Amino acid sequence: MTTTTDLQRLAEQAGRDLEDAPALEILTWAAETFGPRFCVTSSMEDAVVAHLASRALPGVDVVFLDTGYHFPETIGTRDAVAAVMDVNVITLTPRQTVAEQDAEYGPRLHDRDPDLCCALRKVKPLEEGLARYDAWATGLRRDESPTRANTPVVGWDARRQKVKVSPIARWTQDDVDAYVAEHGVLTNPLLMDGYASVGCAPCTRRVLAGEDARAGRWAGSNKTECGLH
Repeated sequence: MTTTTDLQRLAEQAGRDLEDAPALEILTWAAETFGPRFCVTSSMEDAVVAHLASRALPGVDVVFLDTGYHFPETIGTRDAVAAVMDVNVITLTPRQTVAEQDAEYGPRLHDRDPDLCCALRKVKPLEEGLARYDAWATGLRRDESPTRANTPVVGWDARRQKVKVSPIARWTQDDVDAYVAEHGVLTNPLLMDGYASVGCAPCTRRVLAGEDARAGRWAGSNKTECGLH
């Protein structure tokens, strides 16, 4: 077994070596390095990274968090990805249903304590679901928000002790749109209905003209990230 120290050194070196590499090359490196101990996580906002990863590692595991609060369109996108792409979609769920969480913490925890709600319904299930992997890929991009501006294409996830791959970190929205158009990649229908970033239904709204792409997430609060990243 590779030690966590070895993995960290590997991640840091790869981050330097692959900084200017195309996304598919970054994912090919991850596939060749980790094989079945590598997965992609997807919020099903779009299937761009899942599609890229399927080219590098056909049948790659695509991990999806079903929080119990998703828009029907998001669940539909997940099901379509599973049906038409060469990937293995794995759905993770929290330990408690929404009803069970409401019974313990009270209804609409997402309004009163969104950090706790995200911890229970996103962060903890992902940590448990990633236990079998040494590396995971995300769709983070540097242009999405100031908090993501320094995202490495390959880095070390110190909290989870895993290699974190962000193959499209250097992409812009135009790059994403071009890839979707060229390859006919599935996208969430909500992206065509005023939503620039898609999360849980109670905490996501359409964005207004001129707003940041993530302005519709946790609007009216200081929260900008769910804690996964």
